[in-house]
Amino acid sequence: MATSGKIDRRAFAALAATAWAGAGAARAAPAKPEPPVQGHGISFGPIVEDRPRPKVGMLMFPGLTLMDFLGPQSALAPSCDVHTVWKNKEVMESDSGLELRATSTFAECPKELDVIFVGGGPGQAAIMEDPEVLHFLADRGARAKYVTSVCTGALVLGAAGLLQGYRAGTHWAALRVLPLFGATPVAERVVVDRNRITAGGVTSGIDFGLRLVATLVGEDVAKIQQLAMQYDPQPPYDVGTPAKAGPELTNQATAWMMRRNKVPAAAIRASKAMGLYTPKVA
Repeated sequence: MATSGKIDRRAFAALAATAWAGAGAARAAPAKPEPPVQGHGISFGPIVEDRPRPKVGMLMFPGLTLMDFLGPQSALAPSCDVHTVWKNKEVMESDSGLELRATSTFAECPKELDVIFVGGGPGQAAIMEDPEVLHFLADRGARAKYVTSVCTGALVLGAAGLLQGYRAGTHWAALRVLPLFGATPVAERVVVDRNRITAGGVTSGIDFGLRLVATLVGEDVAKIQQLAMQYDPQPPYDVGTPAKAGPELTNQATAWMMRRNKVPAAAIRASKAMGLYTPKVA
């Protein structure tokens, strides 16, 4: 077809005509894009396709700490049906000012969940004493296969009467509050006690999420998810716990966090009322 590096003109014309016809057909009938598999944005698609997807209810609330929520949600979404839940679907702000919206109301959230989850944040001081929130958590927590939290979300579980008699983790600054709710504090990144899975502060949520994925759908899936997230932490400073940071830096961090923190006072009041919400054992 070609001699001395030149393309035969008749072959070139035929090729161009075919390409033009194909382009015209594409313009006439554009292919429809595949709808996203999870949520309303772009999705990598499900990791697990040959088994039922676990149902996860993740409580949202105004003033939540975004990383408490986003780390677990990012780990869980590709292999689970994640329902982000609040009283309504109105826009709310996280503690850093980003706007969020729940996908389900309390009434719309499935009754039978594999997992109920609560994260932390300064907004929790209000929900620890909110009967509607605590009744919802107590109800779903009594039914769920796993009752879980990250950071000070453990205190909200405690207020709903869901941690009595369990070992639990939370942010290092709130560990001393857990005994108010009948829980034994454990200073570990992820704490598993029977069907209670609780984690330390903020970034612990990624570790927690991957551990939960392994529990729900298998270790291989969790490994794929960790690799896909390129979760290979190498922090610039080795000061992620009080033991590593030392007393001076810990005191400075505590003073900064407690400047507007109403959680301790709310926890004391909530612990006195938790019996109103504690699920009844049949």
